[in-house]
Amino acid sequence: MYRVRAAFRSRTSGLLESSSGKFYRWRPRWTAGVTSQRQYQSQIVQGGQDGRQFRMAVLGSGPAGFYTAYKVMQGIDNAKVDMYEYLPVPFGLVRYGVAPDHPEVKNCQDKFTEVASAPGFSFIGNINVGQDVSLKSLADHYDAIVFAYGASKDRKLGIPGEDQLNGIYSARDFVGWYNGLPEFSRLAPQLDLGDTAVVIGQGNVALDVARILLKDVNSLRSTDITDQALATLAKSKVKRVRVVGRRGPMQVSFTIKEVRELMKLPSVAFEPMNRQLIPSNILSLPRTAKRLTKLLMEGSTNQFTHVEKKWALNFLLSPVRFLSASSTTRSQLRSIEFARTKLIGSDPFNPAAQVEITTDHQHISTSLAFRSIGYQSEALPGMSELGIHFDTKRGIITNDYYGRLLSLTHGAHIEEPLPGMYCAGWVKRGPAGVIANTMEDSFATAEAIIADWKDRSPFLGGGDGWDTLKNEIASKGVRTVSWKDWLRIDAAEKVRGKAVGKEREKFTNPHDMLNVLN
Repeated sequence: MYRVRAAFRSRTSGLLESSSGKFYRWRPRWTAGVTSQRQYQSQIVQGGQDGRQFRMAVLGSGPAGFYTAYKVMQGIDNAKVDMYEYLPVPFGLVRYGVAPDHPEVKNCQDKFTEVASAPGFSFIGNINVGQDVSLKSLADHYDAIVFAYGASKDRKLGIPGEDQLNGIYSARDFVGWYNGLPEFSRLAPQLDLGDTAVVIGQGNVALDVARILLKDVNSLRSTDITDQALATLAKSKVKRVRVVGRRGPMQVSFTIKEVRELMKLPSVAFEPMNRQLIPSNILSLPRTAKRLTKLLMEGSTNQFTHVEKKWALNFLLSPVRFLSASSTTRSQLRSIEFARTKLIGSDPFNPAAQVEITTDHQHISTSLAFRSIGYQSEALPGMSELGIHFDTKRGIITNDYYGRLLSLTHGAHIEEPLPGMYCAGWVKRGPAGVIANTMEDSFATAEAIIADWKDRSPFLGGGDGWDTLKNEIASKGVRTVSWKDWLRIDAAEKVRGKAVGKEREKFTNPHDMLNVLN
C-alpha cells in the first residue's frame, strides 16, 4: 500500500513516498504538466472544457471495468465509455472465476447489464489490445484510458518438479476449466488416479477447489458448470483433500463463508485441528478472527471416522519439491516433500506473523496437486512507449493508490503523474479481496477521474474513440463483438442450458461464440 501523507490529501506540491520506496511528485492540478522524460508525446488537453464530451476507454470487462465505468458515467455529464475485452463475452472474473455453486455472487451481472444498456456505453469484445489495436492508437483517440484487465497469470512455487510432472495444476487453470474459460477448455485434469488431492495455499480459491472436488457432482448439475467438467468430476476418485499452508490457522486468508460451506457439505468431514495452534483464550480475539477460529475448532457436523470423504487444513508446511513415480520424462506425481516451518516473533497468533524453515521434512503421498498461492497481472504491449511503469515484482501498474498512473523519470527515483491514465482492480492493487473490495477500489479510481476532469487537470488529446477506431480495426479483418452480439450469445447459451436442465451451457470456444452471430 502507498503511505499517503497529509500533504497528498491537500494536493500541495512536494515529494510523496510510494510503496516502491520511490517518490511521487504531486503537482497541483492547476499547474500540472507533462514530464519531459516521457517517451510518448501526445496532445495533452485540459479537462472539463465547456461543451466537450468526455471519452474514456476501459480495458477489461470484469467488475473493475464495469464499476469504474458506472461511476464515471454517473459523475461526468454526457460521458462516453468504450469497453474493450479480449474475449467475445463480458464479465471477466464473475463469469470465469466465481464458483458455479455461488450463483448469488454473480448477481452483479444484472448491474453491469444495466450499465452496458446506457446510451453512452459501447462494448467491444473479441479484440486484443496491443495486437489488434495499439495502446498508442487508443491514447490518440480518448481523453482517458482505464486499465482494468485483471490478473491473467498465477504465481508459481518455483520448486523442482513443478513444471515437469503430470498431476500438478494451477488452481486458476482448474477454476477456469470448470467455469468454461476457453484458455483452459483442454486442461483435462486427471482426477481418477488416486484418492488424495493436495491444495497448496489457504485462500478462498484453494477452498473453492477443495469444495468442488468433494461435493456431490449431482448437486452441481443444475449450475452453469460445463458439461465437460461434470463428466470428469463424475469419474473422480478423490476422497480426501489436504489444504496446506506455510503459516498457522491465525494467518489464513480464506473467509468465514468459504470454510463454513465446506464444514456443511453432506457426507464430508473435517479432520480435527491441533489446538496448540489456537490461542487459549479465543474470546479475546477480534470479532472476525474469533468467529473463524470457533468455526474451525467446532469442525464439521459429520464424524471424521463415519464418512468416506474428508478434508484437512495442514499448517506450518512449506513445499520443497514434487516427487515422481519414476525417472522417466513427464512421469506422474507420486508425493510432495514439505519442510516444516515455525512461527517466529513475540506473538505467533498475530495475523501478520511470519515463519522460518526448519530442518524437519514431511512427505505427503498424492497423485494430484494444485498450487493456489495467488494470481498475477502482466504488462500490456506498448506500455513502455506511453511511459507507463509496470511493477513486475508486485504485478501491478505503478499508481498513486487512487488509480492515477505514475511514470518513472530519469534515475527511477521520482514518479510523475501520467495525464489521462488510470487503473482499477487487481492490476491496481494486486489480486486480493472479493468483488465488494473491487467495487470500492474501482469507485475510488472513478472519483479520481471525475475530480481531475472537473478540476481541468491534464488529460489525453481526446477524440471520437471507437467511432473512429472501428474502421481501422475492421480493415485488419478483426471480427469484434458488440453488446447486442453478446446478448445473442447469451441467449444461445441459455437455450443450450435449458436442454440439459441448467441455467446455461457456456460455449468454451470463441469460434463457437462467433458462429452464433453468423
